[in-house]
Amino acid sequence: MPLVTVMAPCFNEEGNVSELYRQVREVFAALPEYALEFVFIDNCSTDGTPAELRALAAKDPSVKVIFNVRNFGQVRSPYHALLQCRGDAIITLAADLQDPPSLIPALLERWRAGFKVVAAVKRTADESAMYRLLRGTFYALLHRISDVRPIQNFTGFGLYDQVVVETLRSIDDPLPYFRGLISELGWPAALVPFDKPRRVRGISKNNLFTLYDLAILGIVKHSVAPLRLATFAGFTLSALSLLVSLGYVVAKLLFWYQFTLGTAPVLVGLFFFASVQLFFTGILGEYINSIHIHVRKLPLVVERERLNFDAAPPKT
Repeated sequence: MPLVTVMAPCFNEEGNVSELYRQVREVFAALPEYALEFVFIDNCSTDGTPAELRALAAKDPSVKVIFNVRNFGQVRSPYHALLQCRGDAIITLAADLQDPPSLIPALLERWRAGFKVVAAVKRTADESAMYRLLRGTFYALLHRISDVRPIQNFTGFGLYDQVVVETLRSIDDPLPYFRGLISELGWPAALVPFDKPRRVRGISKNNLFTLYDLAILGIVKHSVAPLRLATFAGFTLSALSLLVSLGYVVAKLLFWYQFTLGTAPVLVGLFFFASVQLFFTGILGEYINSIHIHVRKLPLVVERERLNFDAAPPKT
């Protein structure tokens, strides 16, 4: 009987984790051919989420919980939890119930058909027009400039065979862009579309700044196009500056008394080139920061406590 691990990262999801547990249990009640275990990782919640997780772990030994010593962000904490999962298949979904557990049978069906990666992709989502435009623009840009082709509208919700997770364990990346990393590994992925429901409890932890951070991480991790663009822009602007300078020299020689340069073109050119330099310096800084994070060799997270990880796996 295959063991399926359902992994859910949590941060201030009071009221959602118990409901998620109940809904997943209901789904697997109709799937007796699978054994089930849970792995929750709490990213130092400040509400009642830790108490709910302790109560779940106390009544059900198949519920395993990791408590972090602090909030390590929405990239490192879920990735660390994924690497701790030992099921034959691992299903990752958000604890806010916006990744519907009702999709689990479809994910398992594709897995039993032979796919090592089954990605749930958003068909529709209840979000503002601005966020929808920004997401669509980012995915289109990343698709064009990336060395690999990330799955569009894929946020990590899906199923991963233990073979895939073993490969991830061999990768030393302290800050991975998971969506791009899955595509970079090259496993053929089955796509399962779904409509993202409205959040019922709590508030979203994402905002414009966190989305920007994820977008920059994805571009830096999986594309060198910005660096190539900086080189090309530097060459092009240098050539343009030379041509403009020669034009001014010729104009001054031909019309010595009639032609006056003035300060406006100098100031405009100065501020334009300074802004271009600052922009590409910032891009270069993002790549250097990525290297800096790698060489520091810090752990993905630091755990404060584990629950039920020494318990026997569910009986098959």
